[in-house]
Amino acid sequence: MKKKLNIYIAVAAISFVQGLQISIAPVLGSIAEHYNHVNISLVQMLITIPAFVSMFFSVVCGWLVLKVSKKKMLLFASALAGAAGLLPLAADSFGLLFASRALYGVALGWCASLNTAVVSEFFEGDERVTAMGIQAASVGAGMMLLSGLSGMLGKTVFTHAYFVNGAAFLSMLLILIFLPDTGKAVESETEKVRLNRSVIPIYVFIFLEMMFLITFSTNISMHISGTLAGNSSVSGTLTSVFSGAQILVGMVLGAVTKILKKYVLPAAMLCFAFGAFLLVVFSDSFVMLMIAALFCGFSQGLYIPSGFVDVSNAVPPVAVALASACFNAASCIGQTISPYLTNTLSKAFFGAATTEGVYVIAACGMALAALAHMYVKKRQS
Repeated sequence: MKKKLNIYIAVAAISFVQGLQISIAPVLGSIAEHYNHVNISLVQMLITIPAFVSMFFSVVCGWLVLKVSKKKMLLFASALAGAAGLLPLAADSFGLLFASRALYGVALGWCASLNTAVVSEFFEGDERVTAMGIQAASVGAGMMLLSGLSGMLGKTVFTHAYFVNGAAFLSMLLILIFLPDTGKAVESETEKVRLNRSVIPIYVFIFLEMMFLITFSTNISMHISGTLAGNSSVSGTLTSVFSGAQILVGMVLGAVTKILKKYVLPAAMLCFAFGAFLLVVFSDSFVMLMIAALFCGFSQGLYIPSGFVDVSNAVPPVAVALASACFNAASCIGQTISPYLTNTLSKAFFGAATTEGVYVIAACGMALAALAHMYVKKRQS
């Protein structure tokens, strides 16, 4: 029991490093206003560029586990995340800010891939589902606490929000203390680091899920209207609610999975479609925006851990790191192209790249993806 508790603490620490990805979301509007000469899609990429960079380093991580232990890689990733996050404080430069977010992507890729590998190494069966739920809840807790703190710190001076990245150093300390070092992964005659065809549909649908889901974080600070407009504290609260929803779902993931069974992933997609619809209709109502953020958070809280469980069950244990890395890569591709694709579609259908247009595109796209996912799950049974 003590060993499991130690693993849970280590998993939570890794998850907090992942939670730093959207910590900048509450001040995105202030950054866009300060660097008004920079294209808005490029500003939005401050959230998605870590995902793009992590795509490459996730895949490298899948084979690197044969050379270096997971613990050593995670310690390096945590230290890198903290240093990269504080780097923009050195100079008032959008280029430096963008580069620091890209550098953080290295840490994000390793943590996202290795977190699942750690869970798969120490847990099996229903315990693995429960552990993945706790992992998702920890990511949500990290996002909620760090984005909320970011919004408060950046309310007067947006650069103060960068200090939240110091949390990565605390994660590094917890990983050092609580995560056992099990050494390098080892291949055998029957277990090779390779994938199979069963993972392909899993990767296609995580790509679609994250392409539409990330629109919540990239647009929310610029979407709120009326008396709420321009308030980083409000957008920080909404981002925290979005993240907090993942905590709620993560803690009951095992029970939810038993109820929804094979349709848990399509149900997660429909949660976001409904949340995005509320964002469009009630952009000036704080209460309704909170409910919308809750449903959008439910989507991520259900989908990510359930998808990771599916992909870890589809391959041999020694290949879990690679399978998780490719799952993360597919997710990252979706996040990276999202601002350009959704803004372009908004221009094509509504004449301008507005946040309302983007959320309509995301809601409709996610609903169609959910229907397609249901069809595939039915065919697989």
